[in-house]
Amino acid sequence: MKRSSAEIISEYGPFPGIDDVHGVTYDGKRVWFATGSALAAFDPASKEAPHTIDIAAHAGTAFDGRHLFQIVENHIQKIDPATGRVLATIPAPGAGGDSGLAWAEGSLWVGQYRERKIHQVDPETGAILRSIACDRFVTGVSWVDGELWHGTWEGDESDVRHIDPATGDVLESLQMPPGVGVSGLESDGGDRFFCGGGHSGKITAIRRPKTRAGSL
Repeated sequence: MKRSSAEIISEYGPFPGIDDVHGVTYDGKRVWFATGSALAAFDPASKEAPHTIDIAAHAGTAFDGRHLFQIVENHIQKIDPATGRVLATIPAPGAGGDSGLAWAEGSLWVGQYRERKIHQVDPETGAILRSIACDRFVTGVSWVDGELWHGTWEGDESDVRHIDPATGDVLESLQMPPGVGVSGLESDGGDRFFCGGGHSGKITAIRRPKTRAGSL
């Protein structure tokens, strides 16, 4: 496994009236994040104050190109980002112990925090299609360029890990600075990961390493 220090590119927040950042996703222009009592979105280019949707948002957040998906207690809601309307609800695999959320390959990928797992889930039914065992607590989850990454946060230590989706083996670890945790994770599809910062109320952008020959 390759270990290196995460390269911080920029930091956003804390934002007025927002105390927590849980799940994080990106719709191509705006970063969406779960605050507990609302979903918020901001343009990282302008750093303007977030737009919010008044809807519960407790953990992971994902975007499939049209809709947002949000973990709320023990279920996952499909949301119209334009109106905030809940279009569908499915059970979450961790029954309340769920953390990160990502969209890839027509499936939802759900982190189960203390169980140290990532589940591939049918977005229509909530059925678990397969599970990947991890060796640390799982927070945010992100797929980018065929690579599966997830955040960890145990005690005062946090990192962002590239893992083999077949085995769960850690291929690379980006160590966050002391005191900077990762509660949510999403790639911008390019060279950045957006990392939710939990009770700090901040989102930190770090550099995604360039894909190497032989990467999964």
